[in-house]
Amino acid sequence: MKLIQKIFIGSAMKFTTIILISSLIFILGCTEHIEIDGEQTRVVTAADKYLKEEPVTITSFTCDRSAGGLNDYYSEGDYWWPNPDDIDGPYIRRDGLTNPENFNAHREALRRLSIQVPVLVAAYKITGNIKYAEHAVRHLKAWFINPNTRMNANLLYAQAIKGIVSGRGIGIIDTIHLVEVAKSILVLSELKAVNQSLFCEIKNWFGEYLLWMTTHKFGVEERDNGNNHSTCWAMQAAMYALLTDNQDVLNYVRNFYKEVLIPTQMDIDGSFPKELARTKPYAYSIFNLDAMAMVCEIAGIKEDNLWKYKTADGRGIEKAVAFLFPYLENKSLWPYKKDISYWDEWPVRQPSLLFASINFNEQKYFDLWNKLNPDPETEEIIRNYPIRQPLLWIE
Repeated sequence: MKLIQKIFIGSAMKFTTIILISSLIFILGCTEHIEIDGEQTRVVTAADKYLKEEPVTITSFTCDRSAGGLNDYYSEGDYWWPNPDDIDGPYIRRDGLTNPENFNAHREALRRLSIQVPVLVAAYKITGNIKYAEHAVRHLKAWFINPNTRMNANLLYAQAIKGIVSGRGIGIIDTIHLVEVAKSILVLSELKAVNQSLFCEIKNWFGEYLLWMTTHKFGVEERDNGNNHSTCWAMQAAMYALLTDNQDVLNYVRNFYKEVLIPTQMDIDGSFPKELARTKPYAYSIFNLDAMAMVCEIAGIKEDNLWKYKTADGRGIEKAVAFLFPYLENKSLWPYKKDISYWDEWPVRQPSLLFASINFNEQKYFDLWNKLNPDPETEEIIRNYPIRQPLLWIE
């Protein structure tokens, strides 16, 4: 049977009363249905909690090692540590091992935004209660409009390394946590929960950032990095282009996916060799698959369906999901080396499974997705799991 995508929710455009649902529902054929247990409760409970929390942006935190100003985002490379033979000298790299002494306050603030705004907007979409939308808009104003608290629309000082560089192109991966925020902004506009003047101001920020990440040398370096960084660049470029109606960038991403990402990153069996070569091959394979799936979901169109695209030798997202699925279902089958850290925490409710279940009519993908944890608490997992609210993505 064909899996038909459908959600029974109250539309804020059509209903003024609060409509509660017990779950997010997928209709299978004409008579059967499968429920995502507790999805409505999960979303509204979290949104009610976040209504009590004020917006917090990067301007609340400073680091004397940053070469930027108050409104400039700053972070430090994860796997860089003091050299025990030269404690005051340049840092050295220890792949897969995160230095706990790094400055992470801006990352944490960005992740907080990426958790709270999508939940608030999802709650508004479910209930029609404007209080959720209004609180989400307060966050958006603080981050993208208010000159005293906004973040500058670039990542010149992201993933710096002490004694080596003040910022790097690979720092652009930090803003994967703006992808679902951008989607939330689109949903608010579609539900007419934000006035057009404000919507345009917010879009202008994303348009400025998209221009920077597609033209600055850091953006070019990230695009051409060759592994999950390139995939995450494409996922971000596609979402910000969709938000700002930049068809040129959307067309570019579609071609980039077909001509670069698939041919250079995927093996004939659907695996990602560059991720398998890392010290955390399981986590990086999952992460890259999720990002690639989101490129297909965001950039694909009816006339150019990236979910269905295959190279002449059969490589494509369908094969990538099929390759990884058995190991998501049963991690003990993983035939490669175990991750150096956070092995036990994966997988969680990976978005690639949900969207693959819809696009390939594979019930087993949905069943597994529905069983996995939607709200991990480990920071390492949260930072590599930016798409968390299915209600925002499924119409």
